[in-house]
Amino acid sequence: MLVSVTGGTGFVGAHSVAALVRRGHRVRLLVRDEGKAERALAPLGVDLGAVATTVGDVTDAAAVDGAVRGADAVLHAASVYSFDSRRRAEMRRVNERGTEVVLDAARRHGAGQIVHVSTFGALSPTTWRIVGVDAPVGRPREAYTATKAAAERIARGHQAAGAPVTITYPPALLGPHDPNLGDQTARLRNALRGLMPMWPTGGFPVGDVRDTAEFHADLFDGGHGEGGGRHHTPGRYLSTRQYVAALREVTGRRLPAVFLPARTMLPVGLLADVLQRVWPWHIPAEYGAVHTCAADLRPAGAPKPRPVDETFRDTVRWLRGKGLLTAGQAGLAGRTGLPGDERELRTEGR
Repeated sequence: MLVSVTGGTGFVGAHSVAALVRRGHRVRLLVRDEGKAERALAPLGVDLGAVATTVGDVTDAAAVDGAVRGADAVLHAASVYSFDSRRRAEMRRVNERGTEVVLDAARRHGAGQIVHVSTFGALSPTTWRIVGVDAPVGRPREAYTATKAAAERIARGHQAAGAPVTITYPPALLGPHDPNLGDQTARLRNALRGLMPMWPTGGFPVGDVRDTAEFHADLFDGGHGEGGGRHHTPGRYLSTRQYVAALREVTGRRLPAVFLPARTMLPVGLLADVLQRVWPWHIPAEYGAVHTCAADLRPAGAPKPRPVDETFRDTVRWLRGKGLLTAGQAGLAGRTGLPGDERELRTEGR
C-alpha cells in the first residue's frame, strides 16, 4: 500500500512512518525540507528506499494535490503542537487550514483510508470527566487546542458526509527520538533541569509515541474495526504527582516540587501567555498546560500503553544521549555510561 503522510518529520509522524515501513508499506511524505526527512527517519532505522518525498506545505493546495494523488491511503499528522502563545497565527494556518486542504484533496483523489491525527485536548472543555470518542468537540480558548478543535470539526464534517476518515486522539506523548523537541519532551526536560519546581494539581493522559505509531499502522492494516471511526490511542491517566513520582523513580533524583491547586494557577498561566508575546525566551508556565491539568480528564476505553517507567526511562536516556541533559540531570552522576545505548532505542515496535 502507498500511504501519503503529512507531518512525517514530526514526532508522531516520523514514528508512524517507521511503523508503516516495517509493515511493508511504501510512504510518500509531504515535506518542506527534503533533508529533514532523512534526519528524522534515519535514527528510527527506516529504509529510506521505501520513502519518497514531495516538497510543499500543507496549506499549498497544489503541493498537497501532488502528494496525495495516486495514494491508497493518507495519514494527516501535520500539526503545530505548542502552548507558546507567540505561535497562535501559525497554529491557525497549519492546524486548521492545513487540515481543510489535506482532507479535501485526499477525498477528491479517492483515498481508501484517511486518518486524521487529532488530540485528546480537542474534546475539552466538557462536562464529562471520563471522555469517550463520541464526546462533542470542545470550544477551548487556548490557541493550540482551539485550532485542533477547529480541525476536528472539519474531520467530523467529512465523516458525516460519508468519507472514509478515521480520527485518532493521542494523549500527551513521550518517548525517544523527538525530531523537533516538542512540547511534552521539552516539559520533561525542563522538569529535570529544575525549571519546574511548581506544578498544578490534577493530571492528564500520557502515552508512548511508539504505541500510537503502531496503532496508526494497525489502522492501515485493517485493525481496530471498520474505517471511519474514532479512537483514543494507547495512554493512561497520570496525576501530576504521579508524573513527578515516575521521573523520580527512573532518575533516582529527589526533584523537589510544590503542588498548587490548578484553578488558582490559571491566572498565572494567563499572565505568562501575555508576557510571552513580548518576552524573547520561552516561559515554562503556560496557560494551556495548566488548563489541561485543571480539566483533569480521563480517556474512556484507551488501549493500554507500555509501562510508564519504560516510556520515561527511554525518553530520559534519549535526551541524555543527545546531550540535552547532563549526567546529573538524567540521574547518572557517578555511574559509568547510560543504562543502555542508542542501538536499543532503534527497536520501536513491540
